[in-house]
Amino acid sequence: QVQLVESGGGMVQPGESLRLSCVLSGDSLNEDTMSWYRQAPGKERELVASITGRGTTVYGDFVMGRFTILRDGAQNTVWLQMDRLKPEDTAVYYCKKWGLQSTWGQGIQATVSS
Repeated sequence: QVQLVESGGGMVQPGESLRLSCVLSGDSLNEDTMSWYRQAPGKERELVASITGRGTTVYGDFVMGRFTILRDGAQNTVWLQMDRLKPEDTAVYYCKKWGLQSTWGQGIQATVSS
């Protein structure tokens, strides 16, 4: 069974950092594109960042250089390093593996509040 499990969420103050992890089991990252999405209450799910098998990255406009997406095929893991967090970054963050059959993680809460 292919499964993505996110971890690393929590509550931080504005300006602080979080590092989200997404571990894939039951499959390999191979060259598939991996993405992080987020969904805030009352809002649609939006793309945060994507990384291809060759390491090409794409970020949402709101990121503005604050986040970094990384992957390691040997560890079957994708990370989202989030720095200079803002209250508007509060959301449930989801990991997604693209492919013939895409796979989503269950999501993890990240809260930014003073």
